[in-house]
Amino acid sequence: MRVPLSWLREYVDLPATTTGRDVQEKLIGVGLEVETVEQLGEGLSGPLVVGQVLTIEELEGFKKPIRFCTVDVRQANGTGEPQEIVCGARNFAVGDKVVVVLPGAVLPGDFKIAARKTYGRTSHGMICSGDELGMGDDGTHGIIVLPPEYEVGIDAIELLELRDEVLDIAVTPDRGYCLSMRGVAREAAIAFGLPLRDPALLDVAPPNAGGYPVQVGDPIGCDRFTARTVTGLDPEARTPLWMQRRLQKAGMRPVSLAVDITNYVMLELGQPLHAYDRTTVEGPIGVRRATPGEELVTLDGTKRVLDGEDLVITDNRGPIGLAGVMGGANTEIAAPVADPGTGRVHGTTDVVIEAAHFDAISIARTARRHRLSSEAAKRFERGVDPEAASAAAQRTVDLLVLLAGGTAEEGVTEVVSPRGPRTITIPADHPDKVAGVAYGRETVVRRLQQVGCDVYGQDELVVTVPSWRPDLGDPNDLAEEVIRLEGYENLPSTLPLPPAGRGLTERQRLHRRVGRALAGAGYVETLNYPFTGPAVLDQLGIEPDDPRRDAVTLVNPLSDEEPDLRTTLIPGLLAALRRNYGRGNHDLALFETGPVFRATGTELPARRLVVDRRPTDDEIASLDASLPQQPRRAAVVLAGAREQAGWWGAGYPSGWADAVEAGRAVAREAGVELIVRQDQHAPWHPGRCAALLALVDGEEVLVGNAGELHPRVVKTLGLPERTSAMEIDLDRLERASAGSLQAPRISTFPVATQDVALIVDASVAAADVEAALRDGAGELLESVRLFDVFTGEQVGDGKKSLAYALRFRADDRTLTAEEATAARDAAVAVAVERVGAALRG
Repeated sequence: MRVPLSWLREYVDLPATTTGRDVQEKLIGVGLEVETVEQLGEGLSGPLVVGQVLTIEELEGFKKPIRFCTVDVRQANGTGEPQEIVCGARNFAVGDKVVVVLPGAVLPGDFKIAARKTYGRTSHGMICSGDELGMGDDGTHGIIVLPPEYEVGIDAIELLELRDEVLDIAVTPDRGYCLSMRGVAREAAIAFGLPLRDPALLDVAPPNAGGYPVQVGDPIGCDRFTARTVTGLDPEARTPLWMQRRLQKAGMRPVSLAVDITNYVMLELGQPLHAYDRTTVEGPIGVRRATPGEELVTLDGTKRVLDGEDLVITDNRGPIGLAGVMGGANTEIAAPVADPGTGRVHGTTDVVIEAAHFDAISIARTARRHRLSSEAAKRFERGVDPEAASAAAQRTVDLLVLLAGGTAEEGVTEVVSPRGPRTITIPADHPDKVAGVAYGRETVVRRLQQVGCDVYGQDELVVTVPSWRPDLGDPNDLAEEVIRLEGYENLPSTLPLPPAGRGLTERQRLHRRVGRALAGAGYVETLNYPFTGPAVLDQLGIEPDDPRRDAVTLVNPLSDEEPDLRTTLIPGLLAALRRNYGRGNHDLALFETGPVFRATGTELPARRLVVDRRPTDDEIASLDASLPQQPRRAAVVLAGAREQAGWWGAGYPSGWADAVEAGRAVAREAGVELIVRQDQHAPWHPGRCAALLALVDGEEVLVGNAGELHPRVVKTLGLPERTSAMEIDLDRLERASAGSLQAPRISTFPVATQDVALIVDASVAAADVEAALRDGAGELLESVRLFDVFTGEQVGDGKKSLAYALRFRADDRTLTAEEATAARDAAVAVAVERVGAALRG
């Protein structure tokens, strides 16, 4: 909302020395977000005067039309002689009043004016356009042609109000009343402690039976509709300069008098209005929901197919406007047009004024559905004062009569759905408890009355909320009003005192250890949005019956393409990898830890908790029951080189084994030894996918998967070749953990190493062989490591050789060679028996 300071002073008697910066500081103090204060006319100096064109000579021989003009500026040039000016614009004629800047003046942008020779003539100044004076867009993009009533030679800086300050306020959704001069003036009056001249306090004509017929078919979508009729408008009447300038300063372009008046009143009172050409409206005006498939051409010239939830304004032909958003082209106010033959100006002479109140949610959805953001919709969706409709209609009628020479018909239509005042009961000391400051009852009552509330009672206050504040709905909203007006800066800074002895839980410690371990292994942490959509799961090749399809869908998502909460961390990581790869980072190792969300179908509706006390255990349990499952995960993705080549030796590319090792690194932080088996699980390559298993209560439980992604997924997502990934469930790892991590016990006795090579069928998993060796070696075995896999003629077709390094150590003695050999032979014996292994010679 752009607020000209000169306009604001019309409603609040600000001190003459008050600047825009002073008003900005005060408004910020009461909670408004004043982003900038624009200094209009900064650096502008005269002489800048009203002139009248005396002669125009067309200069020939140039690439573009050039005119040599003489302009009467009276004594503004010191001589009284006509001013000679060269000008390229063509939207003015002899006798027109124009704005003339004379030599010695400075225009905005430090543009100094001096006499100069151009096109073979000497130009003593300029005939100005609105852009050159910093006035903004007036729709003509040409020379300013003033009405004939202005006197030649008078100061144009004051006439056009070129010097002013404009406050640019970012109005938050809960403060919709500040999208008007009336609302901002109310806040300024409170901030400065001055009285407010409310522009809505008008003598309004009472409703009667003689007004334009209106039929409201949806009283929930439209609970108030006021219609007034004005006839006999002068088509030649122009918007006065003062109104044009206020509209321009507020960021709106003047169009025509009738339209400009409706925009002006909207900016003044916050009530959107619409004017219909009465001659084009057929029958009564109606308000109803659209029939699906109906079409409407709106004022922007776009044909729109309507939805069944759209609220529309109709006549006997059908829709003539999208209620609260934009009117229809078939009832548009006609722009004045001169008849070439007679010279008479034709245009709209009779209008019907609409001032209505529409449901905020309905208007917001319609505006978003049709991607049609308008000034009216912006106000309706934030909440408009329903009681201001009659005053806005009356103000519009008064201006049309005054400025356009119209006649107001006596008939006044007002269709109103009865509604009682909104009241809130609040303890008088409630703001004190919320803020931790002793305001006292008198302060609370005074502040609530300043925002327009009626307050009754002593210890228990009954507060009637003003109609222009739909955001005030409970005692905490009222407490916020008191606190903000008393000044947020006056709130004491009090640090909470946490109870002693509380630290991180084991769950939190595991989460942190996992992050440090992956960062230490060379992975870079990324934080991705937790939103996804079915299309991403399709690209990953996830089956329709996969549990990862059981997503929690958001009611109001940020993007229609990502309406769900994520069920896996992989899509977000792959998007980050693709984005970084596209920007030239080709060697990538990324990780993320965080929750995923799984819908169970048994969630209960959420309860709204109070904020003036700690929730009870039952309330917390109810809130927990409304939440979906949120298991914690850790995931990594890799692409490119895992180790760079250099003078130190050859590097190697990342692959599925690195993804599996990342899973082992995470499991080690939980004190869990993973069991790795072959698996087939989307989105991984069916032949290069590992299942990561852990023992929970003696049973193997799947805790994650790792491996190389399926080539089809890599191609669909545009990923680098051989991209690998791992995802693991931290909650399941925690259940598999034996408890708190124990520091390793370092033995003082030496280790005995025995190598063994076993030949097994190619179909036998190395994990099964390793498990057999562990079981057979007994308690002396410290570790077993696979260090070589060999296939070839020496071991036979369908066979492979697996070489393991076995480390033996005793806690109380140095092992003999015989003891180490016996343990190795026992391990081999179990492998022979269990997996059919043969000792390789």
